[in-house]
Amino acid sequence: MNIKITIFFCLYTFLVNGQKVIPLYPDKPPGSENWTWQEKEIFSEIWQTQIVYNVAVPTLTAYLPPAATANGTAVVICPGGGFHALSINSEGIDVAKWLNTKGVAAFVLKYRLVKSETNDPVAEMTAKMKDETKFDADNSQLIPLAISDGLEAIKYVRKYASEYGVNPERVGIIGFSAGGTVTAGVTFEGRGESRPDFVAPVYAYLTPLANKMVPDNAPPMFIVAATDDQLGLAPHSTSLYDKWLEAKKPVELHMYATGGHGFGMRKQNLPSDSWIDRFGDWLEGQGLFCPRIRITP
Repeated sequence: MNIKITIFFCLYTFLVNGQKVIPLYPDKPPGSENWTWQEKEIFSEIWQTQIVYNVAVPTLTAYLPPAATANGTAVVICPGGGFHALSINSEGIDVAKWLNTKGVAAFVLKYRLVKSETNDPVAEMTAKMKDETKFDADNSQLIPLAISDGLEAIKYVRKYASEYGVNPERVGIIGFSAGGTVTAGVTFEGRGESRPDFVAPVYAYLTPLANKMVPDNAPPMFIVAATDDQLGLAPHSTSLYDKWLEAKKPVELHMYATGGHGFGMRKQNLPSDSWIDRFGDWLEGQGLFCPRIRITP
């Protein structure tokens, strides 16, 4: 291992805007060792929000609640963006800050993304989606890497739980759209230290995981989507709900009549605006807002 990288990982954190940023791997991430491009952040005029793109070095950014209100629960947050960008605020930082108000430690995951060839990844991705063969080919190579980053994130939070005031038996994951793919992938593939204790895929894209079987030790699941999802992803959520239901695993589904795709924490003056409160109700019902309470799947 490169000595400079080793020293960097031993320190393992740095600060951005006062938040702790944690590289997930001690060396170059497995499967993308030759990636040399730099992560960038811009405001997307198309999405009307801040986005991150060209992630080659996956990281977690820690958002911690005040020690006096911390309850020991932790959530890894996976923003969406078609595996070409990350909607870092509405589907990441804003969710983390809301969880902090409930005493929950939050870790926003920047997982690896398809390299953008331009300085407008959203426009580039939108054009690419017209050729589904090219779009799916790029994503199919990336998705296993992104899921690996999600698994590594769960392992990291659990391993260093005591440093963040977290109960290692109360580490969950939530993800939006492509981040929902990561969340579901972690749910299907997580074992031992990488198994999440609870999961929440939000308007998830699940085609790449359609043939996955429900694990014997499947964690409790909270699902959210909108019927009028303009990408046609509503059936993905209902199918996932049916899988958990048929396997007799704990699951809750909220399917809003309107809300579209990508609503995240944005306010649209629709009932779907309150999904985060329903998520909070569910977490509370699981005992995850109460200190030192362990949930049993």
